[in-house]
Amino acid sequence: MSATIPGPDGLPRCRWAGAAPEFMQYHDVEWGFPVGDDQRLYEKICLESFQSGLSWRTILAKRENFRAAFHQFDFNKVARFTEHDVERLLQNAGIIRHRGKINAAINNAKRTLEVIQQEGSLAAYIWRCEPDPNRLAAPQSVTTCPEAIALSKDLKKRGWKFVGPTTVYAFMQAMGLVNDHAEGCTLRPKAALARKTFVKPTGSP
Repeated sequence: MSATIPGPDGLPRCRWAGAAPEFMQYHDVEWGFPVGDDQRLYEKICLESFQSGLSWRTILAKRENFRAAFHQFDFNKVARFTEHDVERLLQNAGIIRHRGKINAAINNAKRTLEVIQQEGSLAAYIWRCEPDPNRLAAPQSVTTCPEAIALSKDLKKRGWKFVGPTTVYAFMQAMGLVNDHAEGCTLRPKAALARKTFVKPTGSP
């Protein structure tokens, strides 16, 4: 089976992009392009955590509801959520009503603030864990890598929740730390160029 399918313009896309109507736009505009913004990185970690055990289509369809419920994933605000907020979110049918994952999002907002204090920015910390492209497996052939395993371990050591190696690798794929667009996908060279011109964030406490 080919790793690509024709997109709406006839050009090849990763096969998964055709699995649901919502996927093509996400694939073409976001997935695999480097991100250096702390708020977007925190959002993605949260959404990947909420996806655990579910499909990405479910999360993507509810993403705007998540953004509204979590103040656009402003971690400064989410870090101040109380048990009252947890109960409020558990009544919100527009998101995934899972107490453990909601608590993890709040916990991870607090941990984000700690990382920023210690490392300068969440982005600087995350991008120091970028895998070496020369040592990566073929695109979309694995569900984790040594760097994702190491980052997962360090995040857990810092107190983060719902950040297993597979979740962290999916985060790396989406946020452009890994260019996992299939060989032949029309977006692969575009993502590669974006990675080449991306100025990696640096930070100091």
